[in-house]
Amino acid sequence: MATRGSRSEKVKRIFQQFDLNSDGGLNREEMSALVVAVNPRVKFSEEQINAILDEVFRTYGEFIDGDKGLTYEGLLRTYDDGAGDVDRDFDALELELNLDGISEAAEASSSIADERVIEAQKKQRTAAWAVSPNHGIVFDDTWKIVDDLEILIKRLKAKQAKDGKLKGDNVDSYSDAGWSRELGPSSEISDKRIIWEEAGHDYASFVKELGALRTRADGARSREEAFDGHMAIGRVLYEHQLFKEALVSFKRACELQPMDVRPHFRTGNCLYVLGRYREAKEEFLLALEAAEAGGNQWTYLLPQIYVNLGIALEGEGMVLSACEYYREAAILCPTHYRALKLLGSALFGVGEYRAAVKALEEAIYLKPDYADAHCDLASALHAMGEDEKAIEVFQKAIDLKPGHVDALYNLGGLYMDLGRFQRASEMYSRVLVLWPNHWRAQLNMAVSLLGAGETEEAKKTLKKALKMTNRVELHDAIYHLKQLQKKKVKPNGTANGDGPFITVELSKFKTLGEKTTQRQELRNAFQIRAFQRITRLNRCDVDLLKKEMRENDVPVSYSGGGVPEKSIRKPNLEEILRKFLNFLKPEIFQGAVKGINERILSVLDESGSGRVDLGMFFAVLAPLCSGSPEKRKRVAFDALLWRPVNEGGSQIKRVDAVGYIKLLRAMYLPSQGISEILEVHGETDSSMVSFNEFQVMFDDRDWGFGILSTLVKLEAEDRNRHGSHVCSVCRYPIIGSRFKEMKSSFSLCSQCYGEGKVPSSSRQLQEYKFKEYASESDAMKDKCLCFPVHSNEEK
Repeated sequence: MATRGSRSEKVKRIFQQFDLNSDGGLNREEMSALVVAVNPRVKFSEEQINAILDEVFRTYGEFIDGDKGLTYEGLLRTYDDGAGDVDRDFDALELELNLDGISEAAEASSSIADERVIEAQKKQRTAAWAVSPNHGIVFDDTWKIVDDLEILIKRLKAKQAKDGKLKGDNVDSYSDAGWSRELGPSSEISDKRIIWEEAGHDYASFVKELGALRTRADGARSREEAFDGHMAIGRVLYEHQLFKEALVSFKRACELQPMDVRPHFRTGNCLYVLGRYREAKEEFLLALEAAEAGGNQWTYLLPQIYVNLGIALEGEGMVLSACEYYREAAILCPTHYRALKLLGSALFGVGEYRAAVKALEEAIYLKPDYADAHCDLASALHAMGEDEKAIEVFQKAIDLKPGHVDALYNLGGLYMDLGRFQRASEMYSRVLVLWPNHWRAQLNMAVSLLGAGETEEAKKTLKKALKMTNRVELHDAIYHLKQLQKKKVKPNGTANGDGPFITVELSKFKTLGEKTTQRQELRNAFQIRAFQRITRLNRCDVDLLKKEMRENDVPVSYSGGGVPEKSIRKPNLEEILRKFLNFLKPEIFQGAVKGINERILSVLDESGSGRVDLGMFFAVLAPLCSGSPEKRKRVAFDALLWRPVNEGGSQIKRVDAVGYIKLLRAMYLPSQGISEILEVHGETDSSMVSFNEFQVMFDDRDWGFGILSTLVKLEAEDRNRHGSHVCSVCRYPIIGSRFKEMKSSFSLCSQCYGEGKVPSSSRQLQEYKFKEYASESDAMKDKCLCFPVHSNEEK
């Protein structure tokens, strides 16, 4: 941890370096020189410099001293608000910090009794936040409490270190969320996370003595002094990472002054660190409410409140909502590089890649050595297909932070996508050095080794991954390797010099029996099924949509064309989705929102207004939710009926029904295009359709969404295995339906059948006739029925 007071001392040295006329302020010329000097690798235009200076002098107007310019306190405040990095700027200027005075004062405490010297010594050996004019310690008795608390913590640390109970966790390898930890001047939480041992006599004694200090604070002469005492106790505990105890103090401070921003903010920080994201969000909202009620007093703190509120929402998986608050922070403080980085990362998380790139590039412009921003920028570039540029940016992130796990892991994935398997395995190997129990890196390393032709090494690596986790996909991967070895199929996709499969044109695939699914239809259904798995909509009961429509009173608004609709903003829509998918963990829910945003919301919000027609959203969601096909269609019809254009009757306009079905096909069927939707505009058919007529339109396999029946069949067969049968093309165990070619007697999984693949080793035919078996028992019944027929023919 940095020396106490060193942070403010560094800011003072920077201030003195550029206060050329020593008038106690930095005018525009001096501030311009500072901005250029601390960003040596950036070439600013005159317009950019003026824009930065205008923003600084406007935002920190209360710290401008006439013609003298920005005061030392104002410069300190800019760093506190995240507009710059003190340590980075100090190093860039090659300044030196003289701490002799601090150490001498620390020694003086044991030998000099003069009250003024002791007072100065206390302030120097206490964290920088304590001497802040706005957020520090106000009352003399609070200083005494803080001193006693420091002694208690030092004693506890010594005892736990001696017993080997105090543990450290190096979090340097992981992405920094850009967390705005403090309101006033303070050193950041150390990269070394301290894990205190809370069970045992030592910790119990510490808590008991801490209780006595809290009682002293409560016994203060005034409510303000008690508040000061509890806030100071909380700050000290927080800096020593005693978060549970800090939370108690901050909550007490909230009780004493409910309309003060600071205790709510810091209570939120503690709750977030403790993983209690929902409670943290509530505290940040209270802080926001207090700040807005307090007029201009807390205006400069709003960006940090917005940032931490966004981070807490991300902790719950609410990324669309988080984006809103990151934007607010960036608007209020355009130099807040953390807010821009977080905005970019969140936009990437919901699939809005171009907007993500723009925000992340802006964050890097403000802070060129921001490794995490480089990492996420590279990921966004890769998602957009700019792979070579992405590799460069990933490498930059690794150069800035060699132990950056996310950058190494994602770069490995990029190399895998490009087929550069050897380089991919190197990246995963580096991840495993930093994080030995990273089973996904272990699994991906096995796949990359397989791609590089190192089958034996891949097998060993897979077994290591299996020791880390017992997931079923690892068992399947090992079985797959064994099948490859049995068939002597080389991992580069050749078998005895030939490709393992050939792709047959659609017309050559024939079906036997009414129950056998057409190849193209199955392929389309598989893609919809994959979307269901990403979003988990198949686990959302379709009745929940009906309940939401019944209970949600959405005001009617008017679109650009004057059409009334019940539209809501995307963040509000995300809250509804959270209710539907409340069983999902935050990170899984985030992936679901990304899928829905990319495939559904991007179409419904084609204009980019940020608002979505809620009735139409429910209607396009209904076919993918759980429930009988009839119920899904009924809820879709009810959702269209719920829209203002149809509300109050029992029928919907035919043009609306046609437009809805075209939307469904454009979103879920890859052969359809968005352009088909445009054909609906301008239609004047004013006839109405009942639910029965709607069903007929819906079930039409050529122009409707008749694929729903195939989708429902796939849902029912998800975990259905076929004994020892493996796919003759991919060699994986067959799950779901088995498609047997009746002449050559080879079997395909649904995936390979849908893609039109047949094994190259089989006899080449003019046409292939397939029969579908939903389960092995169906195959056995078929075999038994066929057997006596053959016997009679032989007789």
